[in-house]
Amino acid sequence: MVLLFPLDLLKEEVSTMGLDFHQWMNPVPRTATFSMPGYHVWCGTMSKTEDGVCHLLFSRWPEETGHNGWVTHSEIAYATADHPLGPYSFQGVILRGRGGDYWDANVIHNPTMIRVKDNYYLYYMGNKGNGEYWDHRNRQRIGVAVAEHPSGPWTRFNDPVINVSPESWDHLMVSNPTVTSTPDGKFIMIYKGVGKGSLPKGGAVVCGVAVADTPLGPFRKLAGPIMVNPEDDWSVEDPFIWRQGTTYYALVKDFQGYFTKQGISSVALFESKDGIHWVPSEHSFAFKPEIVWEDGEVQQVNALERPQLWMENDRPAVLFCAVAVDDARNVSFNVHIPLRLV
Repeated sequence: MVLLFPLDLLKEEVSTMGLDFHQWMNPVPRTATFSMPGYHVWCGTMSKTEDGVCHLLFSRWPEETGHNGWVTHSEIAYATADHPLGPYSFQGVILRGRGGDYWDANVIHNPTMIRVKDNYYLYYMGNKGNGEYWDHRNRQRIGVAVAEHPSGPWTRFNDPVINVSPESWDHLMVSNPTVTSTPDGKFIMIYKGVGKGSLPKGGAVVCGVAVADTPLGPFRKLAGPIMVNPEDDWSVEDPFIWRQGTTYYALVKDFQGYFTKQGISSVALFESKDGIHWVPSEHSFAFKPEIVWEDGEVQQVNALERPQLWMENDRPAVLFCAVAVDDARNVSFNVHIPLRLV
């Protein structure tokens, strides 16, 4: 059963206790997952249209390529449901590598979708490479596409909306975009970057901030690196940003569990008053790689990451995450976790 909580109760909790994301997470119905035979399913971003249809855009790539196929074979597909928790039905592929000499010739990955007035904007990672993992990984760039409906058609552009800055903290590659609006109508992006270092891995894995006057950009880089782990240069990735009242929040994968104090890879909660300068929240632990099912089973998984939220009345309502079940990541799917507003 999905629990219901009045909006005014949630407001009181936030105002008096601070945002404790872990306490918002409810048990998951067994039907609140999405997978596809023959494919790995990963990043999921959802929007609901006026007709009540829920539109889930997600990454997928052939199971036969293994988990690392995300960086060489990923494309963005599309599914629909009558409820945010699903079940979702596959509809088709909406974006794939466009070939040729384009910067996103081979791979489309990391979808995150926002709506601004009458249009939808899809931020994503694209790359082109020689077929080898590290060559594709190190050629990741961030793009944006626009459409009047989540099903498309999506119009994309010849150049990335965020590129690397040589000799800077994002010298090698950029990916994992997430965008939200500001009260004055601007758009803040947090994204992952990798700095200069010994190849093929490169340097520090951290995040930075860019801002634009329109959702299509141009985005101006303002800050980075942010959310830095002083004990390990593989700090954070997979950010998701949103604004709630006068505060910006971000869920991020904390590689080492440094910010969550869990000692394992987990997801941390950060906050900011301006969207540029970030600190760990009072309740910095958001969640770890386990799923609490509605029937009582608690399932330990290899990964519960790529967090994205569907908002209801400007409050988090459903958490969408990518799941890798086993250590080899041979099985993956998207899970939809009800929060206290659903």
